[in-house]
Amino acid sequence: MKSHQVLNGSIACCFALFALFAVETGARAQTLTIPKFADETLSAGIDSHFENTEDEFLVGGGVATFNCDDTGLPSLYITAGANRAKFYRNASTTGGALKFVEQESGLEASNAIGAYPIDIDGDGKVDLVVLRVGQVQVYRGLGNCKFELANDRWNIHTPPHWHTAFSATWEAGNKLPTLAFGTYTDLARKRYPWGSCTPAVIYRPLAKADRYGAPVRLEPSFCALSMLFSDWNRSGHADLRVANDREYYKNGREQLWDMQPGKPPRVYTQTDGFKPLQIWGMGIASRDLDGTGYPDVFITSMADNKLQKLDSTSGVLRPVYSDVAFKRGATAHRPYVGGDIKPSTAWHAQFEDVNNDGYADLWIVKGNVSTMPDFASRDTNDLLLQKLDGSFEEAGDKAGIVTYLIGRGGMLADFNGDGMLDMVVVNRLANATLWRNVSTGLGGWLQVRLHEDDSNRDAIGAWIEVDLGGRIIRRENTIGGGHASGHLGWLHFGLGESQEVKVRVQWPNQGGQWGPWLTVKSNAFYTIDQAAGATLWR
Repeated sequence: MKSHQVLNGSIACCFALFALFAVETGARAQTLTIPKFADETLSAGIDSHFENTEDEFLVGGGVATFNCDDTGLPSLYITAGANRAKFYRNASTTGGALKFVEQESGLEASNAIGAYPIDIDGDGKVDLVVLRVGQVQVYRGLGNCKFELANDRWNIHTPPHWHTAFSATWEAGNKLPTLAFGTYTDLARKRYPWGSCTPAVIYRPLAKADRYGAPVRLEPSFCALSMLFSDWNRSGHADLRVANDREYYKNGREQLWDMQPGKPPRVYTQTDGFKPLQIWGMGIASRDLDGTGYPDVFITSMADNKLQKLDSTSGVLRPVYSDVAFKRGATAHRPYVGGDIKPSTAWHAQFEDVNNDGYADLWIVKGNVSTMPDFASRDTNDLLLQKLDGSFEEAGDKAGIVTYLIGRGGMLADFNGDGMLDMVVVNRLANATLWRNVSTGLGGWLQVRLHEDDSNRDAIGAWIEVDLGGRIIRRENTIGGGHASGHLGWLHFGLGESQEVKVRVQWPNQGGQWGPWLTVKSNAFYTIDQAAGATLWR
C-alpha cells in the first residue's frame, strides 16, 4: 500500500510539473517579446545599389561586416554587382542612431557579388575575400580600414568563373586557413535544359609556407550558392557543407564533404547515411537549437526551406539528418503578409537571438530571382522567433521589417554597440536597407570575441558555451554560410534574465580540450584570450 502511495505521489508530482511546464510554455508564447526595428537607411548614409547588366547578377548580392579600426563597431562592405562595391566606415555612437561614412579603402571592386572577412595571415588585421563574376579578389588588411590586393602574395588565382560561395577553416598543422570557393554556371554555355556547373575548389596552404598550392577540384560540383565548414559531429575537424541550386544541375544533390586533414576531400554518400536531397539550395545557417551539442542546419530554397536535425543517438555519429522544419514551424514557404500566396524564394539565413531571451531566432532574407511567374513577387523577409518549446513564430510584420524589395544577402550585427542586433540587407536593383533595433524591454546580452595564440587568431572552429544557470547555449565560430555575406567580430548571446553567467571555450588548437569556466557579467563586451582569460572590453 505504501509503495502505491509513493507511486501515486510521484505521478501526481510529475503531472504537477508537466502542468507547470505547460503553463510556463503557454505564458511565454503569449508574452513572446517582439523586437522593434526602424529603417535608418537614408539617415545613416547608405546609398548602394546592386545592379545587373546581364543575368550573371541574379544571384549574390552580399555584405561583409567587420571592425577595422579601434572603435570595435562593425563597418560595412556592400557588393554592388555591375556597380562598384562600397566600403562604409561605422561612425555610430553607442546606443545612438546609425551612421556610416563612405570612404576609399582599396576595396572598390567591380563585378563583386559576395564578401567574407577573415584574418588569413594572422597579423591581427582583418582581410577580405571578395567573390566576383570573374576572378576572386583577396585583399590584405593594412590597418585603419585600408586594404591591398594580395592574390599574388598568397598565390590565390581562381579561374574567371561565376564565384558564388565561400568558407574557410584552419586544418591541423597549417599556418594559413584552408579556403573553399563555390561556383555557379558556365556563362559561356547555355543553361537549359541543364546548365554547366563549373567546379568548386579548395585551396590548402603549402607545408611550412605562407602561400597556397594548386587548387583541388571538388568533383562532382552542382552549382554551389553557399558553403560552410563545420565540425558537425564534434570530431575535432570541420567538414564542408555545400548548398546547391537544382535549377541548373542534373542528377546532383546537396553535399557534405569529408575533409580529413592531409587527405583528399571525399563526398559523403547514402552509404554513409547522408540522404540524397535536391532543392534550390541558396544559403546555410547553423546553430545548436536543442542543447544536444551538435548543430542543426537550416538550408534556404525556393518554396519550403529545410531545417535538418542530426541523429545524435548512436555512439559513432554518421551524417544522418531528418527534416524538422514543418514540425517546428520553420518552413517559411510563402509570404506571410502582402497577399501573395505563391511560394517564396529564400536566400540569406542566420540564427541569432534578436530579442535577447536566450533562444536563437531565425532571420531569412527573401526575393524573387527576377520575374519568375510561379514564385511570389511580393516576398518579404522573415523574422522567426524561437519559443520555449523549440518552435518558431513569425514576427517580421510586428517587428517592422516588411519590405517588398528583392532581397539577397544580409547580416545581423550590433552596429551601435547597445547589445541589440541590427539588420542590413542587400537588395537587387534597389538600395540596400538598414534597420536599427530600437526595442525596449529586451533581455540581457553578452558579446565575446576570441583570441588564440597562433595564426588562427580569431579561433575559427572554436565552440563557445554560455551557462545561463541550468541551461547551456552554445555556438560554433565559423566563416561561411549565409548567402554571399560574412561577419568577423563580436559573437552575440542573448541571456534572458541572467545577470551573471559562466562562459567557456573549446579552443581549436587544443585537440578538443576546453578552457575553464569564466564568470562574466551581462550587458557587456568581453575578449576571451586563450591564455589570459576574459577581459572586459566595455
